[in-house]
Amino acid sequence: MAIKIDKINFLGWENSIKLSNGIIDVVATTDIGPRIVRFGFENDVNEFNLDPKTIGLKGGDEYRYYGGHRLWHSPEDRKRTYIPDNDEVDWHEIENGVRLIQKPEKWVNTQKQIDIILSPDESRVRLVHRITNLGAWPIELSAWTITVLNTEGIEIIPQPNKDTDLLPNRQIVLWPYSKMNDKRVYWGEKYIALKQDPNNKAPFKLGINNQEGWAAYARGGHLFVKRYYPQHDTTYPDFGVSFETYTNDWMLEIETLSPFTKLQPGETVEHVEEWELYNNVNVKDIDEGAFDEVVEKYCRK
Repeated sequence: MAIKIDKINFLGWENSIKLSNGIIDVVATTDIGPRIVRFGFENDVNEFNLDPKTIGLKGGDEYRYYGGHRLWHSPEDRKRTYIPDNDEVDWHEIENGVRLIQKPEKWVNTQKQIDIILSPDESRVRLVHRITNLGAWPIELSAWTITVLNTEGIEIIPQPNKDTDLLPNRQIVLWPYSKMNDKRVYWGEKYIALKQDPNNKAPFKLGINNQEGWAAYARGGHLFVKRYYPQHDTTYPDFGVSFETYTNDWMLEIETLSPFTKLQPGETVEHVEEWELYNNVNVKDIDEGAFDEVVEKYCRK
């Protein structure tokens, strides 16, 4: 089936672009961003969550947590990372999708792009993220993609299983506010699982050297799978992790990162993700045996 591309008003963002293939649809607003504000089966729920206080807003100098999917640069810094993305973005059609082009970020002298490419006949999307150095000096950063998912799901993260004999094979990093006895996190034999709890406002974040390059989020009979391509023998931010996840009371984030890259003036770093969505996948609680079945069928390639 051909990809259908329409301009729509999405929740007050009047200049939004909807891409659909008859199975799934993706909505990116061009009023702000670059930011993707919806992903899901056609005529079904939004797998993403949006901050109700900022839906439909645009313009201004205040940073807003809109939700959805965004592109940042790591390591996280209060000045550089939190540049507001409240302005319009340019866009044009590409094969089976669209390219979102941010206006140059003046203070940090970078520019972000996101290509959204739908499979014509599967519930699959390919995202190509780019950050370009527009300044006169080299900068070092990591492309950091953050997907804000809806509430009351269970995230499945594969633990590294490489046999390194007497040497360690995994890095797990925690942030100052993360408690290892947080009841939302399960430290399993083969997986780490994280439950989103709307009644728990406390933030929790962890990072891991995710060697398999995927994580999954089960919610309401749907399974969202996010893939990326971690590189070995390279340097990553945050003590060397390529995958991070965060939760609080209104959402759960699945985050992936590119290696640290030194960009000369005019150079670009590129980071690719693939999203898949499956129906009739019921993961009701944390159970490694149930995880195994889901992982073998949908996640592991």
